[in-house]
Amino acid sequence: MPSVAIVGRPNVGKSALFNRLVGRKIAIVHDQPGITRDRICATCSRTTRPFRISDTGGILGAGESELSAQVRQAAETALGESDLVLFVVDAKDGLTPIDQELARTLRKSRKPVLLVVNKIDNPRAEALAADFDSLGFEKNFSVSAEHNRGIADLLAQIERLLPQAIEGRGSKIESPVAIAVIGRPNVGKSSFINALLGGEHAIVSELPGTTRDAVDVACERNGERFVFIDTAGIRRRSKHSSSVEVFSVMRAERSIRRADLCALLVDLTTGVTAHDKRIAGLIQQARKAAIVVLNKWDLAKPRRGSKQTIRQLMEETRARLFFLDYAPVLVTSARTGENIGQLFGVIAKIRRESRVHIGTGVLNRLLRAAFAANPPPMKRGKRLKLFYAAQATTAQDRQLAPPEFVLFVNDPRLISDHYRRYLEARIRATQSFEGLPIVLTLRPRSEKFERRS
Repeated sequence: MPSVAIVGRPNVGKSALFNRLVGRKIAIVHDQPGITRDRICATCSRTTRPFRISDTGGILGAGESELSAQVRQAAETALGESDLVLFVVDAKDGLTPIDQELARTLRKSRKPVLLVVNKIDNPRAEALAADFDSLGFEKNFSVSAEHNRGIADLLAQIERLLPQAIEGRGSKIESPVAIAVIGRPNVGKSSFINALLGGEHAIVSELPGTTRDAVDVACERNGERFVFIDTAGIRRRSKHSSSVEVFSVMRAERSIRRADLCALLVDLTTGVTAHDKRIAGLIQQARKAAIVVLNKWDLAKPRRGSKQTIRQLMEETRARLFFLDYAPVLVTSARTGENIGQLFGVIAKIRRESRVHIGTGVLNRLLRAAFAANPPPMKRGKRLKLFYAAQATTAQDRQLAPPEFVLFVNDPRLISDHYRRYLEARIRATQSFEGLPIVLTLRPRSEKFERRS
């Protein structure tokens, strides 16, 4: 797929343009300069030929001094990998020395460049674009990313300049597995992704809150495609230092919803905290496949008895996260890379589990035996009665979908949370479905249905 990079100095509207081209709000848009730090990628499907687009941090711009060099490096990496560059400038601010310096850098790259003069919100502002003619680019486009002005013409020109994508022959391309890497701030999420993929894909700093957007990093391994979503650290809402922090948490929570699998990173040096349990609760509520990753093993690894220590850590983690007991636990070190590669093996196992189907006859005998061994408690003078059960068919386009079992009963309201967990445990005793939540859907049926069955 061809690639387009958006570059420019801070606060010229790169993220707003990125969101407009992609067609949905992915990057955080805010008046504060330096909001985008990582390189954010997505697919634009608004043209006849889709292309990959990258939003980069502001080059030569504002932000914490210890991060500015990494922000620039991420932007330059995106520039080096792109087929086309969108150089964004701010019509309201006019031509600046930083724009001129960046223009010289882009001309040296010998990449096709489209100059995008942003914030031309109405026809009266068209004259402002003339200030940028001196930059010497052949194609200039006056747009307003905020008001969708001039975007259609820009998309048409992008499509004309991009190289043809290489299409596979006679093979069905499966959508990639989307994996959200989530956790408290500063537990090593960006370092984990960099170690996993073998490169500086996400900016790493000791400063908590470095990652603000949800950053998508695509990769391929053994012929399988993955997208890792590096999310902003989820803080308790009372701890948010700015409106940008609030947006970051919203992005992280949205990433959980759009992911196929969530990797919850926990700092081994502190163990599972109450905050970790709240984040695990978000995964449970979203009914997502999950893996718990205990990171920073290099700081806790003993000189002797490593295997015993790992077993103990896993047991303690499962006890603390008992409501996420279906999630396998992996002990890793992003710093040294120890056990990092095992994640792909765990994902492969969860994928196999997601394709398991329990036969209807086996399922009904299993559940009837469970009801007989431990009858449901009385509720409002009635008892839950099972008529029939079947495992629902999973849509083919859903990756790592949790198994869903439909139970036809006399009254769905009669089941308690405790009894629901009991039935889930009985199903897992037959088939583990490791890494996957079990979804029980109860539907009402009459006594006539039972007699027909």
